[in-house]
Amino acid sequence: MPGAKNPVRRKMTAREAAEQFGASTRTIQRLFAEPRDEFLERAKVRRDRVVSLRNQGMKYRDIAEEMDITIGAVGRILHDARKLEEKENLVSDAC
Repeated sequence: MPGAKNPVRRKMTAREAAEQFGASTRTIQRLFAEPRDEFLERAKVRRDRVVSLRNQGMKYRDIAEEMDITIGAVGRILHDARKLEEKENLVSDAC
């Protein structure tokens, strides 16, 4: 499947764009979606940065301020990182 024609993050919702351009929301999502591999790389960089800051002893609030994200996002990213690490450990133990 080809990537998005314009991988820039959009300023309006898919619903708003669909109404403006007379298209379906799915068409808008397909045209403007960030390519999956780019999203995953960006998410990994962000996750690694949050984990690194937490390992340095920073509190959730300080990490949130440093990265300009919410405290809840910090918690979710750390939770996801722990789950990913557990999954990777299970796979390496099975080999």
